[in-house]
Amino acid sequence: MRLASIVKDLDFDLVKGDLNIEVEAVAFDSREVIQNSVFVAISGFTVDGHNFIPKAISLGANVIIVEKDVQVDEAVTVLKVKDTRDALALLSSNFYDMPTNKLNMIGITGTNGKTSISYFMKSILKQAGQHVGIIGTIGTMIGDQLKKNKNTTPESLYLQQIFADMVKSDISHCVMEVSSHALSLKRVAYSRFHTGIFTNLTPDHLELHNSMEEYFEAKALLFDLTTDYNIINVDDPYGQRLIDKVKHYTTKLITYGIDNKADVYATDIRYSIDSTVFKVHTPSGSIEIKVNLPGKIYVLNSLAAIACAYCNGIDLEIIKDGIQAVEGIKGRMEVVYKDHDNLVIVDFAHTEDSLEKALLTLRPYAKGRIILVFGVYAAAGELGHDKRISMGKVAAEHADFSVVTSDNPKDQDPDAIIAEIIASMDEAGGSYKAIVDRKEAIEYALSISRKNDIVLITGKGHETTQVIGKTEIPFNEAEIVNEFKKRQLLNNG
Repeated sequence: MRLASIVKDLDFDLVKGDLNIEVEAVAFDSREVIQNSVFVAISGFTVDGHNFIPKAISLGANVIIVEKDVQVDEAVTVLKVKDTRDALALLSSNFYDMPTNKLNMIGITGTNGKTSISYFMKSILKQAGQHVGIIGTIGTMIGDQLKKNKNTTPESLYLQQIFADMVKSDISHCVMEVSSHALSLKRVAYSRFHTGIFTNLTPDHLELHNSMEEYFEAKALLFDLTTDYNIINVDDPYGQRLIDKVKHYTTKLITYGIDNKADVYATDIRYSIDSTVFKVHTPSGSIEIKVNLPGKIYVLNSLAAIACAYCNGIDLEIIKDGIQAVEGIKGRMEVVYKDHDNLVIVDFAHTEDSLEKALLTLRPYAKGRIILVFGVYAAAGELGHDKRISMGKVAAEHADFSVVTSDNPKDQDPDAIIAEIIASMDEAGGSYKAIVDRKEAIEYALSISRKNDIVLITGKGHETTQVIGKTEIPFNEAEIVNEFKKRQLLNNG
């Protein structure tokens, strides 16, 4: 492919070299450079790609794109741009022939709910006879093939390659969780979204965004990329702010909610421990629907998917069948063990808001105690401290007993993280035991569980590894629970 085609619409200064040359690949990681590559030097948080230009050239790069003044003596083409992250996104889209123009792109952003909405949408679209791809927290799914992602939203180069693979696989619709990191770091720049969905906003990832205002502005960037529909949760305060922000856009606005007037809304809601039944109202009619997940949050998440399906012209009966075909979602209020005495549930809840919603959802059905196992993932500085204090307070107020443990401590001291959590729990009058080892913590919670107790294990959900230091170890909570229960039954038998 000609370099001139790859840099189409890119604002750059030609430092040296020629645009009329052939290139075979694009890379931003010098280890992935092959002969005749474009190497884009990204100024990262911990590593600066400009320091790896000599290595990239030695491996065969014939084009270097920079945002800093550098001295390059070799006979290669050098382009200077204002922002190499932005340039990488544009080059990647051009290199893969702008694949999002060939897909019906549905982007979902917000703190909580993105994964369940994506799975509801996949099921509805499948019922409608469409071929669907998913990109998100659980991984990338093209048809029925699932691959793990390093990030919820991959870097722009990998992302555009995924889009191109979907086009080659005859995928018609791509349903994508769009993280605030991805929006801030321009991973989705130059992608065209047919529909954008906003769920809610609660404190999370503030180590990157510094404040809720910055976090909100990052999420709002998605709605500058949409062409047809913006679907927004009117029950969320930040959703209401976003509505005010986008209501004058040419993109059509559709609202959903329960407590406030909306275009798509639910009435006659009947909750149970494992499902919810409600009547949904849309501009094209009303119908009763059952969601096979408990709690108000999954009513809202299903409403978002219903609103999106309505915008895509899908019949209400097909929407109903699609929602009801979702029997459960990995790591989302997932029952991993149940017998006549006990219930053990794994949930991804990793913010104070999602943890509170999970506990409040279970409370009406707890004949005994709610025993909570939770930790807080590593987050640095004052913002990490605030998160631990908030999570500890929620646990103290809404769980009967908590086992405080590690989540993904990474390079931080897990004892120090736990100490901050339990200080908050002491202040709020919570009952707890601290056990650093997460497997031991889970087994302890199971060992003290009595008849009619519910054990809720939160924070990791679908994840099957734990990150301690720089090591990622296998860690499957469903397996841990069931292996313990088997041993318990054998010992008691």
